[in-house]
Amino acid sequence: MLHDAIVNQPIIETNRLVLRPLRRSDEGLLTMYAGDKRVAESTRSIPHPLPPGTTEGFIERARSPERSEDVWAMDGTAAGLAELLGVIAMERLSPDRSEIGYWVAPALWNTGYASEAVSGLLEANPQNVSTVFAEVFQSNPASARLLTKTGFDYIGDAETFCVAQGRTVATWTYLRKLR
Repeated sequence: MLHDAIVNQPIIETNRLVLRPLRRSDEGLLTMYAGDKRVAESTRSIPHPLPPGTTEGFIERARSPERSEDVWAMDGTAAGLAELLGVIAMERLSPDRSEIGYWVAPALWNTGYASEAVSGLLEANPQNVSTVFAEVFQSNPASARLLTKTGFDYIGDAETFCVAQGRTVATWTYLRKLR
């Protein structure tokens, strides 16, 4: 079910989650989780250690009308959990293509929350695109399984720079047609 939200970013409800725009009140949990080395080293852009002000700046960019990507909090309050379990984002690459990215708190790895968030976001297709891309580090086969489980097709190997690791890492890339 979709609802209107700030800056035309919809709220998306799944069985156990509400995907909603970030709020300033998310800063504490976001800082704690994103500051975890395991989370940072599984993303391209989260530095480790997390410099002061990084989370606040991220929230402000995510809330900006001029933003380049839509970022949702994975809110678990409907399941009796925290207001923020992780984040999921879609960056528009062109009018008809986007790239999805996500992470969840390590305590919630292998619980299905990331799969549920990815499935919910793809079903809602809030950017009304026909193609969604994704990439995962080859050191993260669980995330690769998540993508194939949610309908993505493997399209090849690549590499990207990981800020937290300070090096280029090998990735697997995926594509999913939505229409």
